[in-house]
Amino acid sequence: MRAILLAAGLGTRLRPITNHLPKCLVPIRGKPLLAYWLESLSAVGISSILINSHHHAEQVEDFVSGRPERDLISLVYEAELYGTAGTLRANYQFLLGEPCLVIHADNFCCADLRSFILAHESRPVGTEITMMTFVSDDPSSCGIIRADGAGVVHEFYEKVANPPGNVANGAIYIFEPSVIEFIVSMTVEEVNDISKDLLPRYLGKIFSTPADGPLVDIGTLENLSKARAIRLGV
Repeated sequence: MRAILLAAGLGTRLRPITNHLPKCLVPIRGKPLLAYWLESLSAVGISSILINSHHHAEQVEDFVSGRPERDLISLVYEAELYGTAGTLRANYQFLLGEPCLVIHADNFCCADLRSFILAHESRPVGTEITMMTFVSDDPSSCGIIRADGAGVVHEFYEKVANPPGNVANGAIYIFEPSVIEFIVSMTVEEVNDISKDLLPRYLGKIFSTPADGPLVDIGTLENLSKARAIRLGV
């Protein structure tokens, strides 16, 4: 299985930290966020990792060059941001042929990726995406799902006021090759963002499974503080 870490975001809500640092290298307990992801992916035997960059890309390149996983990593620079689905389209040759982990790298995730992969392998028939979920204490800031008893997602509400629940999309997925083929078949105008454009088209074909450890989107200073307060290894 391969993995793509979406790491090109500007991190505007984390300013002033991200004025001089890419969001994926923001430290949590003394370690850059991207280091946690590389360690987790390596631990479950991911064979190839693609990381896209944009904001302070030279820092990401320098960081990767010093990593023990560097031989597994391909870096792609986006002079202009493609959008999350756009990045998958631009790198479809890397992604085709086998299931792929698609990860928003601005998440601090303590969940067991091995369990997540096993959940995908035993997903309900007819589903092509497995989505990691978590319970949000601020549902209107998240993509909220509603699933049936088998965990199949039938409703999705992306950052709406008063959503019907608090089970949120963790922006960590496994895509079957058919999903990448679908993205490539669509125009940029039709599918450019995973949450806004792709997921609504796959309702009834998404399997949701809860994270078995803390999961925090560090996109805001408040959430970054929450992530830094998590006790690791407990």
